[in-house]
Amino acid sequence: MDSVTEQDIRASFVNCSKGDTKRMTIPRDLDEKRWEELDFLGWTDSSYAGRGYLVVPRPAGVIGIALRYETTGSDRAQMCTICTTTHSRGNVSLMTAKKVGESGRRGNTVGTYMCTDLACSLYARGKKTPALGNRYRENLTPEERAERVRENIELFVRRLYV
Repeated sequence: MDSVTEQDIRASFVNCSKGDTKRMTIPRDLDEKRWEELDFLGWTDSSYAGRGYLVVPRPAGVIGIALRYETTGSDRAQMCTICTTTHSRGNVSLMTAKKVGESGRRGNTVGTYMCTDLACSLYARGKKTPALGNRYRENLTPEERAERVRENIELFVRRLYV
């Protein structure tokens, strides 16, 4: 992923109001990010429990997606559908996003189970290890796992527009 600025981020959101984008907390460490290790930028908002955000590169530029999730989490181990990392209790959440356009204004949403910390790119590359400390065995290289992350996040993004 190429680096993005706070202005790029705030202008990219497709499923929330301009007021929401003004109020959201943007990560303060944008200058320190290792952008080459990220397939998308994801973070949770410490000032609004249960809110997270994704900024996903697309051919026409980045798009931002506002997410909501339950903060209580599950009591059992679960697998992220984006990076296929298995986490212990509460570290995978059902992330839901309002759909784009009229459908979203009517309250329609899409959802998928994701790493609650939204660090899928780092788990796929082995830069971050889940609390369980293991992944299921597979013969994919880190680059192949990163490609799977990009494919899975793209599938989620497309569902916002259907």
